[in-house]
Amino acid sequence: MSEHVVVIYPHPDDEAFGASGTITTFREKGIPVTYLCGTLGEMGRNMGNPTFATRETLPEIRKKELIKACEVLDIELKMLGYRDKTLEFESREEIAEHLYSYLEEIKPSLVITHYPGYAVHPDHDAFGAAAIRAVEMLPEDERPTVWAQAISNDHVEVLGKPHIQNNVSDVFRKKFESILAHKSQADGMLSKVRNESDDMELAAKTWLGTETFYVWDFN
Repeated sequence: MSEHVVVIYPHPDDEAFGASGTITTFREKGIPVTYLCGTLGEMGRNMGNPTFATRETLPEIRKKELIKACEVLDIELKMLGYRDKTLEFESREEIAEHLYSYLEEIKPSLVITHYPGYAVHPDHDAFGAAAIRAVEMLPEDERPTVWAQAISNDHVEVLGKPHIQNNVSDVFRKKFESILAHKSQADGMLSKVRNESDDMELAAKTWLGTETFYVWDFN
């Protein structure tokens, strides 16, 4: 199985905040990365202050930001066209079949997704569960490793220490650039950091400089 990483998250910016440092380290080694992005995050609450978007214009804004972020990270993007904030109501098997069709074609060595039940947002939990189910559909000897990202406050307490702890300080400039590409979301998310420090990138590095994952156990 040749090395190829597939990242499966539901929203534009999940990849930037959650795994862009790890993605960058793979790309620096020449390993291809494909991002299967579930929705355009079109139901996001952040419309700016002053307002820069309406419910009608937000999807196109976020789509452009997503494309830009993937250009920054030098990764292939596949937009899957699901509706934001509805993934928990979709058939898990149908989403898994859809994801499986990509996995079967790409034959990745590694899949990165959210850890179901410990990913805070219902879309994160639902899409992570569907991604793991899609990997499970592959023949056992063809299954990629799965790194599942837990972000709930209690995940270490319940699941133990994450198996993978990537300090991405060395590549943080690229991570920060990919976050800033998602301007509609980054402005709000980074406002707290902006209030606390003159050096926003350095403050963000303190907050987002380590990316952690659990290796999913299919047994």
